[in-house]
Amino acid sequence: MGRGKVELKRIENPTNRQVTFSKRRNGLLKKAFELSILCDAEVALLIFSPSGKAYQYASNNSMERTIARYRNEVGLYESNDHRFRTMEVWRNEIDELKRTIDKLEAREKHIAGEDLSVLGMKELKQLERQLRIGVERVRSKKRRIILEHINLLKRRHRTLQEENAHLQKKVKLHELNEADGNSRAVRLDSCDAFQRFGQDDGN
Repeated sequence: MGRGKVELKRIENPTNRQVTFSKRRNGLLKKAFELSILCDAEVALLIFSPSGKAYQYASNNSMERTIARYRNEVGLYESNDHRFRTMEVWRNEIDELKRTIDKLEAREKHIAGEDLSVLGMKELKQLERQLRIGVERVRSKKRRIILEHINLLKRRHRTLQEENAHLQKKVKLHELNEADGNSRAVRLDSCDAFQRFGQDDGN
C-alpha cells in the first residue's frame, strides 16, 4: 500500500521535528543545487532552523551577489543608494569574471596535462572523456579536409586531361593541315614541271 497523505501541521515532538527539519532541509538544498545545474539558473536558498542557525546555498558562491541582483530587480534600492548599487553590481561582476577566468585557466592546464594532482578520479575520467571526444573531432576534421583536398585534386586532374586532349586534337589538326598543304605544293610543282617539259619538246 502507498503511504498516506501527511497532514501539514506543526510537529509537536521536538525530536521528530528536528529529524524532519534535517531531512527536508537537505532535500531542499539538493533540489536547489540540481535546479542550478540542470537549468543553468542562478539560485539562492536561505534557511533558518528553529534554533536560529542559518543554512544557505548560492549557485554562484555569492549569496550577496544574488541578493543584490534580487533587490535590483524588484527595485528595493532607494535613489540615494544608486551609486552604492552600481559599485556593488560592478564588484560582483568583476568577482564573477575572475572566478570564470580562474576556471578557464585551470581547465586549459588540465587539458595540457598540467596540475592533474588536484583532480580526483571522477574529474580525471571526465577530462579523459572530453579529450577523447576532442581528439575524435580533430580527426574527423582532418579526414574531411583531406577528402576535400583529394576531390579538388581529382577535379584538377580531370580538367588537365580535358585540356590535354583538346591540345592534342589541335596539334593533329594542324599536322593534317600542314600535310595537306605540302601535298598540294608537290602536285603544283609536278604540274609546272610537266608543262615546262611539254613546252621544251614543242620547241
